[in-house]
Amino acid sequence: MTFKKKFALALLCSALLFPVFTSAEVLDNIVAIVEDDVILENELQKEVSLIEQRIAASKSPMPPLSILRRQVLERMIIDKLQRQLAEKAGINVSEDTLNSSASDIARRNNMNLEEFRVELGKQGINYAAFLENLKNEIIVNELRGREIGGRVKVTDREVEHYLETQGKVGEDLAQYHLGHILIALPEGASSAAIQKAQEKANDLVKKLRSGQDFTQLAMSESNDGNALKGGDLGWRTLRDMPTLFVNEAGRLRQGDISEPLRSPSGFHIIKMLEIKGLSENHTIVKTKVRHILIKTNELVDDAEASKRAWVLKERIASGDDFATLARANSDDKGSAIKGGSLDWVESGALVKPFEDAMTKLKINEISDPVQTQFGWHLIQVLDRENRDNSAEFKKNQVRDAIRKRKIEEETELWMRKLRDEAFVEIYSNRI
Repeated sequence: MTFKKKFALALLCSALLFPVFTSAEVLDNIVAIVEDDVILENELQKEVSLIEQRIAASKSPMPPLSILRRQVLERMIIDKLQRQLAEKAGINVSEDTLNSSASDIARRNNMNLEEFRVELGKQGINYAAFLENLKNEIIVNELRGREIGGRVKVTDREVEHYLETQGKVGEDLAQYHLGHILIALPEGASSAAIQKAQEKANDLVKKLRSGQDFTQLAMSESNDGNALKGGDLGWRTLRDMPTLFVNEAGRLRQGDISEPLRSPSGFHIIKMLEIKGLSENHTIVKTKVRHILIKTNELVDDAEASKRAWVLKERIASGDDFATLARANSDDKGSAIKGGSLDWVESGALVKPFEDAMTKLKINEISDPVQTQFGWHLIQVLDRENRDNSAEFKKNQVRDAIRKRKIEEETELWMRKLRDEAFVEIYSNRI
């Protein structure tokens, strides 16, 4: 008997010692053993109920309960394995980080944190449970970043190759709404297992092409993390897709089902749900700006720094030269020698209070003193223009998309390996 199996037996035996349950109740309450932890029936049922609510709200067809429980349990196993690994790696989330992340989510929904908490309550979502889920998500993302992110690199040559082979800058690129089903294979699968998985994939393709519902089959048969969303991968451009899907997506028409596509993870089936065009023209605002900075320190407090900035503004209004005053008075030594010039800057390149003030200025206008974390500034805008940044913008998008695609592929393989190598005991008669 292996150590893990011995541990599992010991875990079950120790559970019998709890006074709040009878022996039968404890055993019946355990659905699966995952390494040195367990998943209980009430945990599984809680997650299943949440997924049932989401499916009902989306008006998607509900899969049979036995299939839904199996899919949810598999997701819970993967989540638990990741959290166990994160705990061993010492990954945790501080209260400040958690509250900051919750505030960011509220802000993206145009609410403050209290309004967001109330809105969650209206939707029947417990705020403490929301924070716990958010905490787990942050922990898992940091774990994946450590395990996967560091080994994913995107070279300039890869970006250039994509641009050479997938289209020129300025062309319209299509967006594709994809559905996905994965018939997974364990690492080092036997030829018999591979053949069985391929036969299953072929059978699913036949069913889908004969009219069976894709969402229903994805929920019941797919081993992908998006199975409980009906296999919906959302909208993607070709550069956002896993490499394996690119050629298929380029030739499929709306409603088409691909042949099974083989990867190290198993066999993939994709459905082209929708296609639409996307313009890639992109412009940015660039501003030619200069400034004078008065820093605060032990001898110069906020009031004194602000006063000095006002005096300098009055001198400029009286005819003194901005550049000359910048050279003599600015505490930003890098720009002071250039008469305060920051040259041309893009939107988003400067700290927010500075940029907000700069954006409101007309050409040649000088601001009132503006406070940032660096001190007090006088700002003058010398010129402003819109520039076509399509080429650089597209390169950055391609680089980000290639990296995202590589991370997705590596994550899928890593999660499959994590699951295959873990000790997991499922009590199938309770699923």
